[in-house]
Amino acid sequence: MYKTLILLFFPLILFSQTKTYKVIGVKDGDTVELLMNGKPQVVRLSNIDCPEKKQPFGNNAKQFVSDLCFGKMVKISTDNKKDRNKRLIAEIILSNGKNINKELVKNGLAWHFKRYSKDNSYDILEKQAQKLKLGLWKDKNPIAPWDWRKSRKSTSPKSTNTVSSKNF
Repeated sequence: MYKTLILLFFPLILFSQTKTYKVIGVKDGDTVELLMNGKPQVVRLSNIDCPEKKQPFGNNAKQFVSDLCFGKMVKISTDNKKDRNKRLIAEIILSNGKNINKELVKNGLAWHFKRYSKDNSYDILEKQAQKLKLGLWKDKNPIAPWDWRKSRKSTSPKSTNTVSSKNF
């Protein structure tokens, strides 16, 4: 009986002892800056990918995250892995227990980033948002941010150092 109670409450006890960090910046929908141990740490939200700032709903995602957590104390769930840009990869948890990463997907402001996620709960949230046509799912053909970034790379003009004779 006692073992069962301990097993039931262990996650709650563990979570309640987790450190909290202040959100000191929101760079975009899926990147925030936390004050961790007196130093700024950029955090990339795990399991999701938000539209880029110049994409439809990119600024909406950033504003959504800012409204939820800027200046607030949050907890993180992380395995302490960093991405290639040295950003800590984590889920951000508000004091009321809401998971910002999941809230973004639930509200149609992020894709489940299946390439880097094995958490099926995000897939379920994404399908619900699609069905309800929330956020970016209002568009007939929303472009995933990884496809948008790829298309921007292939269409960006090559820089040349030629000088026109008209300048002389």
